Amino acid sequence: MSFSLNAEELKKYQPNRFPFLMIDIVEDVEPGQYAKGYKNLTNNEWYFPMHFPGAPNMPGALQLEAMAQMLTVAITTQEGLSGAVTHALEHTVRFRKEVLPGDCLRIEAFIDSWRRGICKGHAFGYTNGEVACQAKMMITIPDILEQYLPKR
Repeated sequence: MSFSLNAEELKKYQPNRFPFLMIDIVEDVEPGQYAKGYKNLTNNEWYFPMHFPGAPNMPGALQLEAMAQMLTVAITTQEGLSGAVTHALEHTVRFRKEVLPGDCLRIEAFIDSWRRGICKGHAFGYTNGEVACQAKMMITIPDILEQYLPKR
């Protein structure tokens, strides 16, 4: 069963907060499957004055973070995982175009596999209907993963 999350509801499933919360709204989430939503970018974003003066664009690391946060929502909306802490294990990312002030970065993140606290997934970020960035990601919930690690 899919549902949406407004800005306040999102905080139950995503531990990041301003200024590091890189998504505004989750329009559609199917727990354990996918999450889709967006980040509206305005001239007021804290990183635009520094990246870069006269030619502002969203840093690639923050585009990746936005995609990882959306994948985290697809994971943590599963039963019993609300508020779970996640850690990145591995990311492969490709940037295709600049993300500029005034853009709406639409993000779609999909879980490819979920086993023993490790999620393998992929995501796309779109602006103006075109792919701006994409990533393959591996994210873990350490509290679950530790149950399967060899004891020392």
